[in-house]
Amino acid sequence: MLAGVLQIRDERLQVMLWQRAEEPDLHRWSLPRGWLAADEDVEGSIRRQLAEKVDVHKLSHVEQLSVFSAPGRVPDRRVVGTAFLCLVPADVDPEVPGDTRWFPVDDLPATAFDHEEIVLAARDRLRAKLSYTNIGFALAPAEFTVSELRGIYSGALGYQVAATNLQRVLSRRGVLEATGHTLPAGRSGGRPPALFRFTSRDLQVTDPFAVFRPPS
Repeated sequence: MLAGVLQIRDERLQVMLWQRAEEPDLHRWSLPRGWLAADEDVEGSIRRQLAEKVDVHKLSHVEQLSVFSAPGRVPDRRVVGTAFLCLVPADVDPEVPGDTRWFPVDDLPATAFDHEEIVLAARDRLRAKLSYTNIGFALAPAEFTVSELRGIYSGALGYQVAATNLQRVLSRRGVLEATGHTLPAGRSGGRPPALFRFTSRDLQVTDPFAVFRPPS
């Protein structure tokens, strides 16, 4: 099993990779992987392995991405890989070992096997679901300003999203609500920024025909 762990870091969509210490593809960067134990389901296995190996204890969303079965994907042997999309909230900063790093999805290093293909498939799945579900909850902190949420959506989608339009769309879909709290006003004064939250932190289809598109 392969884990495509994605997070918005510095307003960019990034993926967690670790450096292989053995052949084949020695020193190339790869997705975290592991094996399913006899007494666990796949989601429990993914969560356990990431907690044990790279200190990722807070996954806000896990779903099966796809099965990758090209005959030559691993040299000298037949290996079928099942990949999972795993999301980490933007306010979580797991400690990772020295052989593990976060990389921007649009600036990947040389990866092992077909792992770049898997990372891009995870990115595309996330972008698609941002259009018609409330999956933004899995990238965002529990509470956030509209400006912070704009940065998260912009980083995930790969283009700048207008904050007012984002708030309008998500509010109309019923997935965004005000908490009634604000952050302190900045040094320049003005209205204190309001805090919002997602109405549910479970995945829901909100608009099956909607698409967030880059500005023309």
